[in-house]
Amino acid sequence: MSTVIETSRQGPIGIIALNRADKLNAVNDEMVAGLHAALDGFEADDKIRAIVLHGNGRSFSAGFDMEIGTPEDWQSRDFVAGLIGRDFDIIMRFWRSNKPTIAAVHGHCLGSALELAIACDLTIASEDARFGAPEVLFGSGIVAMVHPRFSSPKRAKEMLLTGRTDYDAYTMKDWALVNEVVDNGEHLSRALEIALTIAGNDPAAVQMTKAAINRTLDQGGFSDGLHQARDTDIDIEFLDSPEKRAFNAVMAEHGPKAAVAWRKAQAQKTADPQEKN
Repeated sequence: MSTVIETSRQGPIGIIALNRADKLNAVNDEMVAGLHAALDGFEADDKIRAIVLHGNGRSFSAGFDMEIGTPEDWQSRDFVAGLIGRDFDIIMRFWRSNKPTIAAVHGHCLGSALELAIACDLTIASEDARFGAPEVLFGSGIVAMVHPRFSSPKRAKEMLLTGRTDYDAYTMKDWALVNEVVDNGEHLSRALEIALTIAGNDPAAVQMTKAAINRTLDQGGFSDGLHQARDTDIDIEFLDSPEKRAFNAVMAEHGPKAAVAWRKAQAQKTADPQEKN
């Protein structure tokens, strides 16, 4: 098992820890492979009745690490499609797992990490957790469009179109994206407590009930919609415009914060302070 993913057991509970704390647990290729391996092991083990996912260090995860490949790689549609497909598959792996999955979230939970937390069957968050989806700030799309299915289109549009990253845990609970908010530092212990409650039930009944709930959503077009959104994300990455080219140039030379500041300045320039309604 890779060092960037840690696994352990607590009785009938399989525990997976994102362990790249120096990068706020940004998920890279090695972590994706480690997550698949961890799930393979726990799903095949009849003694494991639930799976808990959490992050070591200061945060759950800042999202998927896009510092992968070369600039030339990112000009290849096959490379980008493969990368987005990889991220999509590991997010939905937690949704489709034959074992109940619980995300224990603290600190940052951003971008695709938010989608990963939502894709787990239950999500527990500490009071210090902060959520958001900054993809539009960088001209990117959403890998797995799970948000609208679990809250509402209005709330999904607010988060996904503004790019804000400061939503608190109580807001996410109100939006039905988090099951419980707990005191700081209690997210993992509470997730394990719930997992143990689930583990005390008939395992076949639990697994079949989870599958039945998932099928109900699929009958409403859940899976088809997610795959279409994934394909849209690939299309967004290959949009070409003068603004996007300029943004990418600023980001390559000065970094993402400077590029976002440049875009906001450009938007401000287009506003006419003399304009009257």
